[in-house]
Amino acid sequence: MDPQDPIDHRDLFDPRDTIDPRAKAEDTENLTNALTDAAERLVRLLTGKSMYLAAAESCTAGLIADALVRIPGASACFWGSFVCYTPRAKMQMLGVDEKLLFEYGAVSRETARAMALGALEKSGADIAVSVTGVAGPGGDGSGLAPGTVWIATALRSNKAGCRTAESAEAVEFYFSGDRNRVRQQAARKALEQITIRIEAFSKLQFLKNPD
Repeated sequence: MDPQDPIDHRDLFDPRDTIDPRAKAEDTENLTNALTDAAERLVRLLTGKSMYLAAAESCTAGLIADALVRIPGASACFWGSFVCYTPRAKMQMLGVDEKLLFEYGAVSRETARAMALGALEKSGADIAVSVTGVAGPGGDGSGLAPGTVWIATALRSNKAGCRTAESAEAVEFYFSGDRNRVRQQAARKALEQITIRIEAFSKLQFLKNPD
């Protein structure tokens, strides 16, 4: 293990990377189908609630947008996506604070939350999702393992109380596989996280106002 790198990357070896091409093709198809299914479910949910979604994508670099616009009717609920791959793009496009990026790093809970809130502010959408992570195969220089991804969701004030840092929720995930596999899994999980957030909020509103 490299003494300059505290992570033993031998532990990150994925045996699926050695399987034959036919199995890999099947695995890729399964990932694509899962991503499409998640997008279809979310489009139905957003449309039914008359909500618009904005995305802030770093490591997924437009995969969320691509998955959504493949679904007929997505224009009724998808505002668009900010592809902010570099720290500077995050600052310029979403208003992420430079000091926050310096202190916590581009792949962190704090940055993911700031990205989601920035997407809300810049877009005017009702809900936003952000994704920032290390797609691999190497690290990003921060010591984080490839496959580390933070996903955040944020709801606008007129949909869920107050649009403050507390209204943005972030969750850390670890995905295995090569670069494209990590990115596809991250995009799918982001769509699922939005669905979970909306359904949870809807349930809470129902409990508060059952009539």
